[in-house]
Amino acid sequence: MDGKYILRMCDITKTFPGMTALDKVSFDLREGEVHVLVGENGAGKSTLMKILCGVYGKDCGRINLCGTDVEVRDTKHAEGLGISMIHQEFNLLPFRNVAQNIFLGREPVKGPLKVLDEERMHEESKQLLRSLGMVLDTRTPVKELGVAQRQMVEVAKALSMNAKVLIMDEPTATLTTREIEQLFATIANLTKKGVSIVYISHRMEEIFRIADRITVLRDGLYVATVEDPSGITMDELVAMMVGRRIEKRFEKPPVKLGKEVLRVEGLSSDGKFEDVSLYVREGEIVGISGLVGAGRTEVARAIFGADPKDSGKVSLFGGEIKAGSPGAMVAKGVGFVPEDRKEQGLALIMSVKDNIVQASLDKVSTGPFINGSKERKVARKYVDELRVATPSVQKLAKFLSGGTQQKVVIAKWLASGSRVLIFDEPTRGIDVGAKQEIYKIMGDLVEEGVGILMISSELPEIISVCDRIYVMHEGRITGEVMQADANQELILGLAMGKEVAG
Repeated sequence: MDGKYILRMCDITKTFPGMTALDKVSFDLREGEVHVLVGENGAGKSTLMKILCGVYGKDCGRINLCGTDVEVRDTKHAEGLGISMIHQEFNLLPFRNVAQNIFLGREPVKGPLKVLDEERMHEESKQLLRSLGMVLDTRTPVKELGVAQRQMVEVAKALSMNAKVLIMDEPTATLTTREIEQLFATIANLTKKGVSIVYISHRMEEIFRIADRITVLRDGLYVATVEDPSGITMDELVAMMVGRRIEKRFEKPPVKLGKEVLRVEGLSSDGKFEDVSLYVREGEIVGISGLVGAGRTEVARAIFGADPKDSGKVSLFGGEIKAGSPGAMVAKGVGFVPEDRKEQGLALIMSVKDNIVQASLDKVSTGPFINGSKERKVARKYVDELRVATPSVQKLAKFLSGGTQQKVVIAKWLASGSRVLIFDEPTRGIDVGAKQEIYKIMGDLVEEGVGILMISSELPEIISVCDRIYVMHEGRITGEVMQADANQELILGLAMGKEVAG
């Protein structure tokens, strides 16, 4: 592209206690382009953008916006400069409605007394959402929305600020194919109007589709900027990101399948899902696929006992669980990695160590007392195995990047020694190198006879990882597909409720 530069960040350095997050990193942005920023978790992508939008202050370096050097004081100042960011983790108030969240702190007023103009606020919110292809009651409290709907509210909120620079941190991580297409169409319209977009993503396919340029960071350092993405292969880009070549996505070891460890029969919950039956055997990875809103997560939570069921039964190791609850399921050897790590998977104000041993305190205790030495040993083992990017096992979980937090959640259940593991979007927001590590861990687990039930929105992932795949549409299972027969067209057809012959 030949557009003029709207942003230059030069030699940006940022340190946190015990680690250097960015070391003299430079990045620039042209008017009306999509500049994709890539790198493994912990590479410094989100930190660099949080400095740009005023969440963090830089230690040194220079930021030039529209030809003028600026010191971004805080997020409000950044918004005033025309910089807006859609964060990877939701930044919404759950008990306020959609319109209140979109215009939070910028509510329209009317009359000499400056009374809140609710009608205008809701109408403008509806227009923003319609521009994203979404029809939504703007009076709905955010806590009642699904994950994908919350993401679209975040997008609408950012667009409402008329930003010159729009930063999108993993915006498609929870969106359906249709919603992703609508988002990409919106991005194209914005760039035509001169809006410049910084796009952070771990999804290789969409990077090459949407990028005008690509900048790679690794371990807090600038690696390179690819001026012409058509001149580089996916493998070459991945090698730049991780410093090594990533081979095949996943190759499950040859495992002899054993007895059933989990069976679900006729499971129903009014308005959520109906008559769901499935089973998982020792050494088997079983997938649940479907579009967002199909009921996948609701089924997983009901199996784990986190949500009530109206009918049906759940059996473990051949015995029915009469009154399921998370505590009872954990005691029976079941672990659950939830979709929303911050709200359901982590204690953010606790350390990495405390989170990892949270579900296995009996294993790190001597009598009634927790053995600190055992705690640290177990935590360090899984920090090393999962390459958790933390300077210390004592670091609080809230200070970790999103992908690193997800690794800690997985480590918690690995440490518990669970024999049945339910993974709900285990690689959401996790970089390509870390995904390989998680796939390897899953392979090691099934070799040990663990049964895995896995939900994923990434069709290539679920096809390559799972032995069998159950596909859901509007709360019902519409098909069961063996890996040998699986392809994206077949699974997407079942997910859309199509009748598939054979």
